[in-house]
Amino acid sequence: MYAQRQMENLGRGLVAVRQAADSVYIGWRLLGTDPENITFNLYRQTGDQEAMKLNQTPLAESTNYIDSAAPVTETNEYYVKPILDGIEQAASTSFQLAAHAAAQQYLEIPLRTPKGYTPNDIGVGDLDGDGEYDIVLHQTGQSRDNSSNGVTDQPVFQAYKTDGTFLWEINLGKNIREGAHYTQFMVYDLDGDGTAEFACKTADGTVDGTGKVIGDASKDWRNQHGKILSGPEFFTIFNGRTGAALASTDYIPGRGDIGGWGGAGGNGENDSSGNRVDRFLACIAYLDGVHPSIIMCRGYYGRSVLAAWDWREGKLTSRWVFDSIDGNNPYSGMGNHGLSVADVDHDGKDEIVYGAMCIDDDGKGLYTTGLRHGDALHVSDLDPERPGLEVFGVHEIEENTKGPGVAVFDAATGEILWRGAEDGDVGRGVAANIDATRIGAQMWWSGSNGLFDQSGNRVGDQPGSVNFLIWWDADLSRELLNDIHIDKYKKGRLFTAEGCLSNNGTKSTPALSADLFGDWREEVIFRASDNQSLRIYTSTIPAKYRTYTLMHDPQYRLSIAWQNVGYNQPPHPGFYFGNGMKTPPKPAITLVQAVKQANK
Repeated sequence: MYAQRQMENLGRGLVAVRQAADSVYIGWRLLGTDPENITFNLYRQTGDQEAMKLNQTPLAESTNYIDSAAPVTETNEYYVKPILDGIEQAASTSFQLAAHAAAQQYLEIPLRTPKGYTPNDIGVGDLDGDGEYDIVLHQTGQSRDNSSNGVTDQPVFQAYKTDGTFLWEINLGKNIREGAHYTQFMVYDLDGDGTAEFACKTADGTVDGTGKVIGDASKDWRNQHGKILSGPEFFTIFNGRTGAALASTDYIPGRGDIGGWGGAGGNGENDSSGNRVDRFLACIAYLDGVHPSIIMCRGYYGRSVLAAWDWREGKLTSRWVFDSIDGNNPYSGMGNHGLSVADVDHDGKDEIVYGAMCIDDDGKGLYTTGLRHGDALHVSDLDPERPGLEVFGVHEIEENTKGPGVAVFDAATGEILWRGAEDGDVGRGVAANIDATRIGAQMWWSGSNGLFDQSGNRVGDQPGSVNFLIWWDADLSRELLNDIHIDKYKKGRLFTAEGCLSNNGTKSTPALSADLFGDWREEVIFRASDNQSLRIYTSTIPAKYRTYTLMHDPQYRLSIAWQNVGYNQPPHPGFYFGNGMKTPPKPAITLVQAVKQANK
């Protein structure tokens, strides 16, 4: 039996949105620690009237409900009470739906967007210990890719509660460049105290949420091309509640030899310009099987370095460092524009799937496939008939390289199960169960001209998008999320977020997509078209299937932490979730509040 991971102690995440007229959709969480026989009573309090129970018999089939008699002109407050062994338990935190609330399926969060900036990627965590998710938002100004010259704006991060309460702002300063490859950030409860920390790379002039400056604010390390190839680099842990810097240390690894991070690439530019040295990734992993560690990474085209850190009892300590060192190492050049975290060898501890290679929980190389660098990566139980997890990825062709443009390999061993698009330069690819008539994941990629099963057989037409995924409707297969639209494979459009915009250019990704509240379906966050607010959309389609929140599956929760790293990728659980799935395994987790109480 594995040790139990310490995970955040979530509330019921109850949400209520008006559909039309008197109809209100209500959803709430089943927790990963809930017993199988738990049921619920749902209550509505209208105005000053006494609360009334809405269900005739305990709710056992799902964790959503349609209230078809909610008065429009009154404030309606909803809450649930769990029932265990016939005894009603304490009420959940309530959700208040205002009188005359519009028929809309989103919550709106007003923003303090700096002039000239745009709301971009989001990380979530319980910043104040109330059992519900809060938001850390990356506000982006003028940004530039590593291959481009020019000065960028200063990266800004802001924290909000979902009711719109502003918590803090951190400005990384002029010595951190703005762009998808520089500003990897993590939001997670790293020390098990019940509140999440915020962590990222910092530099001279970073200003924390209390106004304190890190390093020397007078220093300007930008060169004549606007790039930052000299000067100190720091790694900082911030208090999630206040934004205060708690600890800073030197970033591992340092730049070292600027030309030592990879040769000439597809754009013909040599790394001496700083294109390859400033490629950063990050993730959270349970390296000891119980406590989360944070891994900060540098490089993937050539040299790749992963540095694991522990934040415990107010101290930041280095756990291990993996370094592929040079081009003679088989682990060099195998990294992606993103990564994934999963317990690939089923020992209760996490590994880091770093594109075409995998690093074990002890910081040593587990395997490398030799398939080289790529842009998209999906790790889950893609084939439920086959034991263990699988990895689907796409791969680029660079100078003097050949090989498959797409491949599936065993997540534990790196054994290649099938490969395709030989010698093709493939930029995007997706794997998920999107065909509700089939069991197991389907795969497709840019230029695939079809949908393929786990064995590489063509089983259908290529979907209309190759970007993101979401669980949205009532069945177990996944939907296609692209730009501000959600589509069902073979059936067409389900939803459009009118008045919103997606992020990151042609990648058209949301600010975040995750199971943030309500039942097991995923919410999606977009920025409003005026950049002055965020909208969190939730499905209002009644679902009969009941399972615990995806955020209590460790692999899915860690997927949310890294979703916005590099080239944004959709999250996946550590088990097969789709048409024909079995009952999900009970997660081996302990909630942090219970841990804290036990240690008193």
